[in-house]
Amino acid sequence: MGSRTSPGGRPITIRRAVARDAKRLTRLVRGSGAYAGKYAAAVEGYRVGPDYIEAHRTFVAVGADEHGSRVLGFYSLVLAPPELDLLFVADEAQGRGIGRQLVAHMRSEARAAGLDRVRVVSHAPAEDFYHRVGAVRTGTARADPPAVAWDRPEFEFRILPD
Repeated sequence: MGSRTSPGGRPITIRRAVARDAKRLTRLVRGSGAYAGKYAAAVEGYRVGPDYIEAHRTFVAVGADEHGSRVLGFYSLVLAPPELDLLFVADEAQGRGIGRQLVAHMRSEARAAGLDRVRVVSHAPAEDFYHRVGAVRTGTARADPPAVAWDRPEFEFRILPD
């Protein structure tokens, strides 16, 4: 995957999430600047629980800083039906290739699981990101009030065999 560094210039590793990561992942989702303003309702009260982490292939990007290790981002791959359910990068870590690294890792996990496609219902502001990392727009997921009051772009990653 290549060497990446955290905002502090230290290496980033991707590891399987564990139950004790749940609170940090929940804070990352709820604190995401991408969900400020009119989008806040989508993550208000959202919880990434230990049960969710155990049920799905959830991975975290971790970087070290002077205070220890920090979760810089994470994703969750649901196998049936195949979907990239969550992908978040901490606001202060964006623009450093962490999202791209998480997507590459997800593709590898999907390939290992025998998947040939992975669906993504994107947050509207993330649409350009998904285009840049190779997802193909396949449609629009319609609003589902009250949880999500706006339409969202729908994408697909095509997973090619090794």
